[in-house]
Amino acid sequence: MNIKTIVANGILAALYIAITATIAPFAFGPVQFRIPEMFNHLIVFNKKYMYGIILGVFLSNLFFSPMPLDILFGTAQSLIALLITIGAMRYVKNIWARMMINTVVFTFTMFIIAWELNIVMGWPFLFTWLTTAAGEFAVLLVGAPIIYAIHKRVNFEKLV
Repeated sequence: MNIKTIVANGILAALYIAITATIAPFAFGPVQFRIPEMFNHLIVFNKKYMYGIILGVFLSNLFFSPMPLDILFGTAQSLIALLITIGAMRYVKNIWARMMINTVVFTFTMFIIAWELNIVMGWPFLFTWLTTAAGEFAVLLVGAPIIYAIHKRVNFEKLV
């Protein structure tokens, strides 16, 4: 991995952590609006962003989550969703289609977070899956045009 990739992923992880810290009350629990989840869309431009996203999720959950299991479940959910999206990118070249696939994959895999909340807090699985998935869907749907607009100025494909 070259220095440019390491630095870009370090900045990405730091941004993820800083934004999560700012909105922590809304980032955890049965209804989640974790704004930095919009960074998940960076994966559609270059799979090397996976490192910064995973590091950001891991450290955010380590420092700010009220549930220690969130380190495992949250990081695993992100890793699984990112790997599925990377696999789908082999067959889909359109950036907007990739972003929509990424949105659906992350939304669907929120069942992992719902499972964690069911185990730790005893909250009903299906309801929690619905509420966490709705928050994820909203953030990624709103985040897609924002990330795309930034991409037009920065070119995420060549940044790492």
